[in-house]
Amino acid sequence: MGATSSSGFYVSRAVALLLAGLAATLLLALAVLAALYGYRAGVRPSELRGLRVPDAASSTPGSQEEPPATPKPGSAREPSVTTTSGDWRPPGPWDQLRLPSWLVPLHYELELWPRLRPDELPESSLRFSGRVNITVRCTVATARLLLHSLFLDCERAEVRGPLSPGIRDVTVGRVPVDDVWFALDMQYMVLELGEALQPGSRYELQLSFSGLVYQDTREGLFLNVYTDRGERRALLASQMEPTFARNVFPCFDEPALKATFNITVIHHPSYVALSNMPKLSQTEKEDVNGSKWTVTTFYTTPHMPTYLAAFAICDCDHVNRTERGKEIRIWARKDAIASGSADFALNITGPIFSFLEDLFNISYPLPKTDIIALPIFDNRAMENWGLLMFDESLLLLQPNDQLTEKKTLISCIISHEIGHQWFGNLVTMNWWNNIWLKEGFASYFELGVINYFNPKLPRNEVFFSNILHGVLNEDHALVSRAVSTKVENFTETSEINELFDLFTYNKGASMVRMLSSFLNEHLFISALKSYLKTFSYSNAEQDDLWRHFQMAIDDQSKILLPATVKSIMDSWTHQSGFPIITLNVSTGAMKQEPFYIGKFKNQTLLTHNDTWIVPILWIKNGATQSLVWLDKNSKVFPEMQVSDSGHDWVILNLNMTGYYRVNYDKLGWKKLNQQLEKDHKAIPVIHRLQLIDDAFSLSKNNYIEIETALDLTKYLAEEDEIIVWHAVLVNLVTRDLVSDVKNYDIYPLLKKYLLKRLNSIWNIYSTIIRENVIALQDDYLALISLEKLFETACWLGLEDCLQLSKEFFRKRVNHPENEVPYLIKSVILCYGIALGSDKEWDFLLNIYTNTTEEEERIQLAYAMSCSKDPWILHRYMEYAITTSPFTFNGTNVIEIVAASEVGRYIAKDFLVNNWQAVGERYGTQSLVTLMYIIGRTISTDLQIVELQQFFNNMLEEHQRITVHAKLQTIKNENLKNKKRHARVAEWLRRNT
Repeated sequence: MGATSSSGFYVSRAVALLLAGLAATLLLALAVLAALYGYRAGVRPSELRGLRVPDAASSTPGSQEEPPATPKPGSAREPSVTTTSGDWRPPGPWDQLRLPSWLVPLHYELELWPRLRPDELPESSLRFSGRVNITVRCTVATARLLLHSLFLDCERAEVRGPLSPGIRDVTVGRVPVDDVWFALDMQYMVLELGEALQPGSRYELQLSFSGLVYQDTREGLFLNVYTDRGERRALLASQMEPTFARNVFPCFDEPALKATFNITVIHHPSYVALSNMPKLSQTEKEDVNGSKWTVTTFYTTPHMPTYLAAFAICDCDHVNRTERGKEIRIWARKDAIASGSADFALNITGPIFSFLEDLFNISYPLPKTDIIALPIFDNRAMENWGLLMFDESLLLLQPNDQLTEKKTLISCIISHEIGHQWFGNLVTMNWWNNIWLKEGFASYFELGVINYFNPKLPRNEVFFSNILHGVLNEDHALVSRAVSTKVENFTETSEINELFDLFTYNKGASMVRMLSSFLNEHLFISALKSYLKTFSYSNAEQDDLWRHFQMAIDDQSKILLPATVKSIMDSWTHQSGFPIITLNVSTGAMKQEPFYIGKFKNQTLLTHNDTWIVPILWIKNGATQSLVWLDKNSKVFPEMQVSDSGHDWVILNLNMTGYYRVNYDKLGWKKLNQQLEKDHKAIPVIHRLQLIDDAFSLSKNNYIEIETALDLTKYLAEEDEIIVWHAVLVNLVTRDLVSDVKNYDIYPLLKKYLLKRLNSIWNIYSTIIRENVIALQDDYLALISLEKLFETACWLGLEDCLQLSKEFFRKRVNHPENEVPYLIKSVILCYGIALGSDKEWDFLLNIYTNTTEEEERIQLAYAMSCSKDPWILHRYMEYAITTSPFTFNGTNVIEIVAASEVGRYIAKDFLVNNWQAVGERYGTQSLVTLMYIIGRTISTDLQIVELQQFFNNMLEEHQRITVHAKLQTIKNENLKNKKRHARVAEWLRRNT
């Protein structure tokens, strides 16, 4: 039976539930529609953090709607309105990602007051308040103002003006503000005015606001809570790039809208406040409770975009030095400063500034530089003018750490951020679609700076290892994006954040390097000087850069190009992917084609109509040849011909400065193989590296046979360059091969083949490791390659490698003060556990529970999963779900064990009785991840079914659908690898 309604009508239970559901749906729809165009009255924007509202239907991207020039009839005349409007808003400029061009900001007077106290450290969030007066110039008559604001509560809004001409900007009037409302989707604050602003006049927007500071994000203002000198402490810092200034204060948050800033920070007297400029003055302020606060005011900044505004409030110490009359200070935890961990950064920062000043002939314009080491900073580092911020792991160096690897890492990142003081800060891209103009150049010059101070570093090999190798493996014609994207392609703010990726940084740097390679260094730097000088304190487009390079080309006659600089470089920056250049050495015919992941024979469905204008620097028999250009799909270069009977050989892409891969016909590869076996030293190291990397990549993606790549490894017994060995091992001893080795007969063949050739390189480095590891401190390529060499040698069962692991591990157990060499620490710890018993395992667990250094904890957690004893691994997983969550501090031990050779089977059995506890500890998504890890070797549909049945009770319905598709992908990939491994095994049989 159902219930009776109060009106006397009988309503069934089903109908009542249906009506209730419809009513709830209607209310939800109304709430969402209201949120699309403005917050409802009484709702505080700060309370909406994390709310996801569907995007409103917007008009054509990039269009500019005419602003209302007259006030609406009957509008209110109060000087400020502090509520938000819930009225329906029609489509308008608030639907566009870009601000309308009605106002130009000139100057900000900004005051921030975060309520951070040392005696009341926040648990998760902290409130702050602020005021900002923005001087603007009106360009188009408008009675509506748009500026950016997100998660801020506006408590007062006034518009003063027009301002009278003159130095002091005396206010001669006031414009009524009828309404203030917020458009969430595009993150705008909208001020509806009682009368229109007049073109050519200046006004001052006066806004008071408040918001929240969080610990769990690094957007806008954020908190770090950390331990220093045994006490719990907190600091506050900012991250405004790319679009987070609007989280801190209402502003015109676009890179082209540069202005000057006068910044004031109110803080507890025990803290120090830092900002872009030096401190101007300090006063005292008393709040309503009688508490004393310090008011620190800073000098006026140069013209800069909002994303460079920076603040820090901290209880840190610093070290300082002066470079060319300007103070440099490194701020960090007091423990770190006392231990000397900031000294290395301090000593290199000044010389890097001086080097770049001299290179560009433009002095660093700010009077000081502060650099702060943050305990937690997800962004790694940020180049804010005058106040650079770094994650402390990328800035601090223990005084006893003499190895070049960490020094080089810190030097590169500092150089990158200092490079931004010219590329980004002084000259800023006009919009985020050309962010590569700052990130690409900063990435390119970071290695140039490092090479200047460390001339022994092999520049080409380091660029390949640090920048080129990674992006070539990710880039291809269909999926990746162009370095320079079209402005109209942007429809959401979140898309801007996604541009900070491998293509912007690494591909951008590769574009710069290629440009430099087909010019000469003098011409390249001369054009950059002209570009930087012309656009100082302003903004530039990509075409502005090309114009200055073209001017440099036109002023000389030595270098001739097949097209304008713009035509050449646009063919690279406006296209996704890169070309494969194939040379037929019998005929000299050369062609280009787009590189695809997993090329298949019938590629007619794929269209990539444009060609690249490709600079071809090349060598013949070891001698550098004249630059040629491939500006069509194909061309013939007779000078590149070689005969089968002679000893000639040709390699394209000198020093790998071109952003492409190279393929040869069978004769071309054959001649290179013959030269490697005859005298490999005749081919420079960078090109031995190139041949290995290109050949394995091309074979993996069906451009050449795998046997062609394997043939290049025959000479390796004579190869003593570890970076070349590293390229061989990462391509040959792959993760899928290691994890699924029991299903193949390839392992004994690979073991026999590689160990025969490894002896020489192994003996060189094992001797150094045993006798004097410090001798490697200046060998950067060895430092980044050694772990893979040791890992492979031990995996192949090389007795000396296993013995070395035992020796170092035993010394560590018997004498805990003895540190394992950092370079091979992961391998030593892993094989120390694999070859040991529960005694060794318990020893590592004890170290794990007593260390707070996150990097070491992760290393130890992985090492403990290397045990071959099932009961130890089972106990390890028991610990993970029964001890305090803080014991393993977020490290998913079950996933780590499941990824190990023996642990895969133990983890599966463990989940039978413990999946609920695992889900509660690590979240249900971890069960999905575990399914992928455990199933990483599946190759049949039956295995998929069995795995799904096993996990059936553990997963939710929506997860099962996603998982099935993913498992099919894993199966197909494994089948492809199985065929590849079978061919490798057959080749090994013929060549061992």
